[in-house]
Amino acid sequence: MRTRSKVLLGLTGSLAAVTGIFALVLSHDAPCPTVDAQPAAGGTVKALRAYCYGGTAALEIEHVPKPVPADGEMLVRVHAAGVNPLDWHFLHGKPYVMRMSSGFGKPSEATVGVDFSGTVEAVGPAVSEFKPGDAIFGAGNGAFAEYIVVREAGSVTHKPANVSFEETAAVPIAAITALQAVRDHGKVTAGSRVLINGASGGVGTFAVQIAKNMGADVTGVSSARNSELVRALGADHTVDYAVTDFTQGGAVFDVIIDNVGNHSLGDLRSALKPEGILVMVTGPKKDAWLGPLWRMLGARLSAPFVSQQQTTVFAQSSKADMGILGGMLAAGTLRAVIDRRFSLEDAGAAIDYLEQGRTRGKNVLVMIPSPAGDANY
Repeated sequence: MRTRSKVLLGLTGSLAAVTGIFALVLSHDAPCPTVDAQPAAGGTVKALRAYCYGGTAALEIEHVPKPVPADGEMLVRVHAAGVNPLDWHFLHGKPYVMRMSSGFGKPSEATVGVDFSGTVEAVGPAVSEFKPGDAIFGAGNGAFAEYIVVREAGSVTHKPANVSFEETAAVPIAAITALQAVRDHGKVTAGSRVLINGASGGVGTFAVQIAKNMGADVTGVSSARNSELVRALGADHTVDYAVTDFTQGGAVFDVIIDNVGNHSLGDLRSALKPEGILVMVTGPKKDAWLGPLWRMLGARLSAPFVSQQQTTVFAQSSKADMGILGGMLAAGTLRAVIDRRFSLEDAGAAIDYLEQGRTRGKNVLVMIPSPAGDANY
């Protein structure tokens, strides 16, 4: 064997060995530690924690010291928190590639939840926009708790007085994703023909309303049981996916926003105009390593060979966009659809229910129930 061939074979073997070792490290689940459950005491509050990967079985209620806001931060008493697919991915550490940022073997941060709505209890130095007593909502790490500390400069805004804590808690991640998908990636304008696949889910219910507010002709794809809801949100046309495959019907659209990932890229492009835009919010989740990223990679590789644009949404936290959404909620041009309400202690059941794929809109955890008869509390 020639020296060059030996070197090449050696490098290939070394690369395969390193790849295998990295894969083992990435997929390894560290054992869950034993955490002493401390009874409630002065100065402690309840918070949900996950010290290992393993799904909702890893969730634990802990009594932790009440947070203290630092410079530019606010202490918020959480009234309600929204449940997102992101929470499921975090608890399982899947797809495995996400562990490069969330933590090898176990989560690098034990806090759980992002979407929240609540009341500012205290502010740290240099906070000027908000004051104690203000009702706010937005996104911040550790929302599944009685209290959370968030940055004033973060993705937070004032809660409209005419919208409830529970409804605003359902907004942040899903509605920002929908707004950026429709406005920035889909470039929807008045008269655009827009199809939203998965129109009755968390992102879909907001995308239907936002696209309609922009003057688009909207077609929503959902199950038959959700067709009436999708139409009530503003869709001009509805499609029952169990009866009609929208990629085979001959209709062509300017924009397709795909929240499901149940069609191939080729089939989706067949339902687009030659200059149309395919906006992918998610993709098939069966692969444990890359999950929906496989589909996104396929879109990137095929992009030079097709006339349509193919883009993937990685929603960006945005204080400005939270303000826009707050304004739409206040004006009544946007609303959250809440399927079920759960207690903090039942967060595991809320996440499991979401992953069944039957949720209409969003599920929320309620820490402070609204007073009877006060829908805007």
